[in-house]
Amino acid sequence: MDLEALRHGNFSLLGDAISDWTDMIGHLKDLEERAKDDLKKKSDKANWAGLNASVTREFITKTAGEFSDAVTQATTIRDILRDTRGELIKHRDALNAAIDRGWDKHLSVVGTQGGGFKVYVNVHPEPKDAEKDMTALRDELQGILNKATESDSTAAQALRAIADQATYGFSDASYKDRDSASEAIKAAEDLARIGAKDPKDLTAKDFDKLNSGLKKYADDPLFAVTFAGKLKAKGTLELWAGINDPHTNYELGHSRVDKYDDLQKNLSLTLANATQSDSPAMTNWKRDMVQLGPEPVGRSGGPMGFQVMSNLMRWGDFDDKFLNDYGNKLIATEKKLTDNGRHEPLPWQHKAIDPFLNRTGTDSGSDPMTGFMKALSKSPDAATEFFHDPFVTKDEDHDFERDTDGDEKKGKVGLSNFQYLFEERDWPQDQNSEGKDSVTGRDSLALALEAATTGHPVGTQPSPEDYAHSKEQADLYKGIVESISENPERLTKHGFMSDSFGRMSGEYMPDINRSLCADELGVAKLYPVAGSAADIKESDTTRFLHTLGQNPDGFKYVTAGQHAYTNALLEYHYEHPGAYISDAKFSETENLKEAVHALARQSGEIQGTIAAGRTFEIEQSGAEKDEEFNKALETTKTWASSAAGIGVGLVTAPYTGPGGAVAGGLAGTATDQVLGSIVDGLKKDGSTEILYRNGEDWNDVKKSTSLLIQQGAEKAGERSGNASENIVATSGGQVELGFGTAVGNVRDYVYGQHGPPAAGK
Repeated sequence: MDLEALRHGNFSLLGDAISDWTDMIGHLKDLEERAKDDLKKKSDKANWAGLNASVTREFITKTAGEFSDAVTQATTIRDILRDTRGELIKHRDALNAAIDRGWDKHLSVVGTQGGGFKVYVNVHPEPKDAEKDMTALRDELQGILNKATESDSTAAQALRAIADQATYGFSDASYKDRDSASEAIKAAEDLARIGAKDPKDLTAKDFDKLNSGLKKYADDPLFAVTFAGKLKAKGTLELWAGINDPHTNYELGHSRVDKYDDLQKNLSLTLANATQSDSPAMTNWKRDMVQLGPEPVGRSGGPMGFQVMSNLMRWGDFDDKFLNDYGNKLIATEKKLTDNGRHEPLPWQHKAIDPFLNRTGTDSGSDPMTGFMKALSKSPDAATEFFHDPFVTKDEDHDFERDTDGDEKKGKVGLSNFQYLFEERDWPQDQNSEGKDSVTGRDSLALALEAATTGHPVGTQPSPEDYAHSKEQADLYKGIVESISENPERLTKHGFMSDSFGRMSGEYMPDINRSLCADELGVAKLYPVAGSAADIKESDTTRFLHTLGQNPDGFKYVTAGQHAYTNALLEYHYEHPGAYISDAKFSETENLKEAVHALARQSGEIQGTIAAGRTFEIEQSGAEKDEEFNKALETTKTWASSAAGIGVGLVTAPYTGPGGAVAGGLAGTATDQVLGSIVDGLKKDGSTEILYRNGEDWNDVKKSTSLLIQQGAEKAGERSGNASENIVATSGGQVELGFGTAVGNVRDYVYGQHGPPAAGK
């Protein structure tokens, strides 16, 4: 900062800019409210269908979010400008006050060419202590100028960084003043210098500072971008590889190995945050990281870049384009290492001399596909795209063959990434920290598939937009069902994947019900689908549900999801008795009865199919397995309530109310009470038996289902003021008919017409 520029600084123009930004914030807030209250709410209420339900609704949701980001960015810019102007005025006043005090001591200050200044005595002879006073004034003035320079330069740095965050649209980076933004950038630069050290020179103090700093600032956008940009892609890989190489820094490992998992998580969260930026530094970082994936890191024979980086992707939401670029390069590398899938990826197999790149204890981290799948489970859009991408085309040199037309003759086919990873890949053997076989690789694959089919990160509650599945999501779910139907061992040999397949099936209940519904004309009225439907064959659905029902987690999620969905539909039809059939020749109650009976039969068929799977598994494994199923059911209410709370699949008008929620809400509804009955242990007819608790008894499951349907119909009738004892009494028999259909389907589709009978017969 030049002395003359600050001394005579007129900051009125900066004040005008602040006023303009304040006005802009007001206008943007108005647009934000209009986007939320008008555009977004109308979108939620609209009866979207087809592509509109997924593409248009998603576009509107993202557009409304952009207005919020615009308000955030404008507010941050205004606050930084306001804070900087206040500081510069304070420094100007301090400068002039110091010059005035110097004048009282017969000292003058003049600016020099190049922005400097000179202090001299303006009387003769010089007063006694003149030299001392000149030095003191010069130092004071320089100190003020240094502070003003810092205010000005750091404000410019922060504003440029915020502007660079997004090439298109707006950034959601929020800072209340210049100091907080500047502090984040400075902390990132300091920690990046530590991270850039040769790993052999890192001390325990360095480690602690790095770990605590990343933990503190992992969610700060400017920090994350600055840290990753300064460290660069190569430095990032060398840091984590070096820390985990016991030959590099034994003392650090000896004293801090128990905190390596913390650093791994904090690094991952920071890098995920950083990849959301489109700044030049992060654009280079993302490009370089992909290019370095197949290259060794550090010492000769060290791990590949993919093996290192994938372990720094297990937490956080990484940029979708980066994940897809990274995944494409990883797949290309695996194709090269496996000769297009002909043998297992041996370089990913952990060897005794290899470092542990994953410090969570679940696996060694040698297989980069594991960490990458973890990243996809947090980034649904990237996951959907990745699993649809081709692994090999039909024309490439490979050995994959399929019978595609049912003539029992196999021919060469292309495979998607989903088909390769789920059906063909030889996942490397690995162990956890307890020396037991690790299942984390395939389990992470299941989590990634869950995100890819549902449209929301695993572990988060779905929104109304998420239930409007895109064609790509629905097609992937269909592929999963068909794959397990074709070869049930793809799931039964890896039962730990069943929780993911169960949860995703809970969100595809409309599609499952449609696939089993014999009423082709009325299916859309009974089971509406917002967005694209998964067009699944009855035979594939039956085999899939029977397989899923053999696992306690699969059974519990389908059971809870089906009852939540069915009871939400019951409540709707009791409120709208003619929604399914509106025939003037029959009474309103008779028309309603047809809808309730249809829903009861369908519920019976689904419950009967998974019950056959449960009974089959218990017959194979004994009574102790029954206890596993019982305990599993006790943990379903929170998940099912969140799904039912917005209506599984009920996101088309008039099934929904304001904001996309099921008309009337969930609390106190039949759905809520039915879920409580499953979990809390409703007594059956005053007896000591409890719902679903005796899985070895086929009739117990049937009776439990019938009772829940009757209870749901009764509560829905009471709540709507449209109660009918006749409908309640006769709906249980319809459940039994559905179970009968399930028995026939299981016999035909699972065992074959001349094979053993279905369980329970």
